[in-house]
Amino acid sequence: MSKSPYLTAALQAAELAGDVIRHYYRRNVEIRVKADKSPVTEADVEAERAIRGLLESKFPDHGFFGEETGSRSMGADYVWLVDPIDGTKSFVREYPMFSTQIALLREGELVLGVSSAPVYGELVWAERGEGAWLGGERLSVSEIAAIPDATLSSGNLKSLARGPAWSRYGTLVGAVNRIRGYGDFLHYHLLAAGKIDAVLESDVNILDIAALAVVVEEAGGKFTDLSGRAVGFDTTTVLATNGLLHGPILEALQYG
Repeated sequence: MSKSPYLTAALQAAELAGDVIRHYYRRNVEIRVKADKSPVTEADVEAERAIRGLLESKFPDHGFFGEETGSRSMGADYVWLVDPIDGTKSFVREYPMFSTQIALLREGELVLGVSSAPVYGELVWAERGEGAWLGGERLSVSEIAAIPDATLSSGNLKSLARGPAWSRYGTLVGAVNRIRGYGDFLHYHLLAAGKIDAVLESDVNILDIAALAVVVEEAGGKFTDLSGRAVGFDTTTVLATNGLLHGPILEALQYG
């Protein structure tokens, strides 16, 4: 595939972040707790500084919104969205289910996504009109069209468990062929590669999912919240599917 200057820079930034993350992994790093009760480490902050430094040097007119270093120029035509370690709890518990997420907004539209899991060993990227890729392999979602034939992966279900949709989720779990909880970046990578058919989550934010939304959609899938709305800054839930299953699962959940 051809790579734009934006994608080339995002991949370079992900590589820099990966070097930082691998340096700190399994080093018993100090953990601080942020105001929202989520953990943060020196690795998170240094990785984001590396990403931000590269992107701002190449695109000084672009805005930036990062999990750890905050935002600037959010009204710019182009805004980078960055979570340096999505899955810090996994990072500090020393298992490799965490990733670096880098996305680009152009005039409010998500147009680029890089999802890098530097210890797990996967790097997935996508750009509007250019497909989704893992290494040299173009990714494509499955063609499973019926809920009884589908594999569903779920994660971050705390808020769903407290609401009226929980019983309908239970009914859905009983109806699918297989239920899994791969979580974080991995179930989106698997969905884009056609290895599972749907992902359902609650308790997320835009930085967790922006890049992955581009990946899934460029692989031929569909990515919304659990009410069927497009991803935006206020998104907290996800239904991502191969597209064929999107309507049936939304109907089964009747969320919201």
